[in-house]
Amino acid sequence: MSCCPCKCLSTKLFNLVHMNNLVYNTCWEDPRIDKQALRLGSDDDVLVITSAGCNALSYALDAPRSVHAVDVNYRQNALLELKIAGIKELDFETFFQIFGKGRFKGILELYRGRLRDRLSPPAQKFWDRKIASYFDGKYPFFFRGTSGFFARRMNAYLDRRGLRGDILRLINAESIDQQRQIWPGVKKRLFSPAVRFLINRDAVLALLGVPRVQRLQIEQTYGGRVSRFAEEALDDVFGRLSVRDNYFWRLYATGSYTKECCPEYLEENNFYALKEGLVGKIHVHTDTVDRFLRRFDGTISRFVLLDHMDWLSDRLYDTLVAEWNAIFAKAAPSARAIWRSGGLAADYVASVPITRGGKTERLGDLLRFNRDRAAELHKEDRVHTYGSFYIADLLNG
Repeated sequence: MSCCPCKCLSTKLFNLVHMNNLVYNTCWEDPRIDKQALRLGSDDDVLVITSAGCNALSYALDAPRSVHAVDVNYRQNALLELKIAGIKELDFETFFQIFGKGRFKGILELYRGRLRDRLSPPAQKFWDRKIASYFDGKYPFFFRGTSGFFARRMNAYLDRRGLRGDILRLINAESIDQQRQIWPGVKKRLFSPAVRFLINRDAVLALLGVPRVQRLQIEQTYGGRVSRFAEEALDDVFGRLSVRDNYFWRLYATGSYTKECCPEYLEENNFYALKEGLVGKIHVHTDTVDRFLRRFDGTISRFVLLDHMDWLSDRLYDTLVAEWNAIFAKAAPSARAIWRSGGLAADYVASVPITRGGKTERLGDLLRFNRDRAAELHKEDRVHTYGSFYIADLLNG
């Protein structure tokens, strides 16, 4: 079967970027709603796709039995390993300067003297090349990597449009009423015809981490315009939800966190709780989810799958099938999975075939969805760039 040239180009570009770079320098999934959905207890063993590692650290603060951070991109795991090493070796102020501000003068010496020996060989190889430029270069760390490149370009655009002052007033607003007064003027100048054009381009979205299948799902609902989805999402972020603790968009707009607005692991009390032992609950694995589970000697009670099933559903469907079969093979009793989708409905999940005891069943018949709770939590998501959120218990009897 022939391949549409646009589709092939988008897929190749997506794979080129996302298999050869540190893509995410921070997690773009809100752990506040995740932890309400997961309801972690001391007997839980968690599998989470690593991304930037922020949320794995957040789950560890709830003291489950273990947190297994799995990612096929070793660079993402290298970032989590560096954070773990920093928690174990550094004081809070130094750690916050590195991972809160994204800059540290003399990082190379600190890395060589105190952090490098705590890393795996692949992580050492990566940071030997990148540590100085990422944390002691022209730009802060959060303007590095693939997602950081776009944050940097967006900030340059904000400056060209003269929006810097209004953006700072917006993210420092003291009430939702203040946000509602500021946002309409910002929105009008932010979403220029050129920006709308770019947001709707397949290649641009691929570089941002949005695979083609995700774009198509959004376009089906929004009349072929991803830009309309983006505008409505930001209407919620800045017009309905409080930005006072929205560290996701603060970081994107400024390139750094503050101590009052940051991920949980960067709060001083939580840093020391991790340092005193909770960080030891995290285990890092460079692998696909299905290969990790097939090799794993144990069971998992909580699965955090982010949005990566959207990625698999288009051109890696066999991998999606293998993953869910491995999930059921290693799921503990009363296991729960959560995930996100770029579309308003991830209908493809229901038809995934699950083979057990020589019998093949539909995945949709083996999941008990909590749709009302998921929809309720999704409304409060501070990131708000995903079309839908799912909570499902596995019927593994």
